[in-house]
Amino acid sequence: MDMSSDVAKGAASASSVVELSYADAAVLAVQREMDADPRVVVLGEDVGRGGIFGQYKGLQQRFGSERVIDTPISEAAIMGAGVGMALAGLRPVVEMRVVDFALCGMDELVNQAAKNRFMFGGQGRVPLVARMPGGIWDASAAQHSQSLEAWFAHLPGVVVVCPGTPQDNHSLLRAAMQCGDPVVYIEHKALWGARGPVDESLALPLGRAAVLRRGDALTMVSWSRQLQACHAACEALAAEGIAVELIDLRTLWPWDRDTVLGSCAKTGRLLVVHEAVQAAGFGAEIAASAAEATGCRIARLGAPRIPVGYAPVLEAQSRVGAERIAEAARTLCSAASTR
Repeated sequence: MDMSSDVAKGAASASSVVELSYADAAVLAVQREMDADPRVVVLGEDVGRGGIFGQYKGLQQRFGSERVIDTPISEAAIMGAGVGMALAGLRPVVEMRVVDFALCGMDELVNQAAKNRFMFGGQGRVPLVARMPGGIWDASAAQHSQSLEAWFAHLPGVVVVCPGTPQDNHSLLRAAMQCGDPVVYIEHKALWGARGPVDESLALPLGRAAVLRRGDALTMVSWSRQLQACHAACEALAAEGIAVELIDLRTLWPWDRDTVLGSCAKTGRLLVVHEAVQAAGFGAEIAASAAEATGCRIARLGAPRIPVGYAPVLEAQSRVGAERIAEAARTLCSAASTR
């Protein structure tokens, strides 16, 4: 596999590389930013005991309860307090536990955080990071397994990030905490235990995709946990002589148009794959942009427009697996390019 991404290049050359879990990489990112900037604070339910996924482990013991703040069970109050803190000059990390619960705090995010800079001519800034773990949470059913990143990408005024590896969860979380605007930061609920190399000296900018494999037959674009199935599909396709260029978008807004459209112009084919419901998913934005800019052949894969079931056989209906991805790629490659 051609690991030509920023992550691979940085990890290969740096002496500060350690193997960490996705959760521990995030803990280290928050710790480093809190060490460097006394304005960074954390607030949310259960953050004092480390968070439900261990993504704040040890931080309250290190920084005290005035900077790692346990809150009541009220997402509207948590988000509202975070917006107020940001407007007052702090840089809050607002923990929503899971994206599904963040819906209770949407007004504060949508009508206050996202719009403040615009409505007041830049007099106020909301440098807030809203952590909203998303995606299918195994055996957790419809109210705990939603992929809502397209909602936030549709919202002017916010940045949207979906890290898929421990390295990205470290570097992009630090970049999010340094950003001057509100960032919706969507870690995947099923990735917390995933392990990989992390170079804490590697800085990654928001808005830049990673090319994980090079190929000339097909461009495949995905993000977050769905990349695992995409990797498996690419391996199967490579054994058949189909070289796929696999791109991890990493940031959904702003998204890396240059990398994606450049690849589409080269291969003449685009397959966008995401875990979210296909209807009105962010893949449609990528597909439309590629069609307008390059005229390439396009296919999309996403979940059916159904709630995620609790029973394994029902939950499986909402997953986009490697076999389905590989079959869609074969179909796309067998058709003549329209370029």
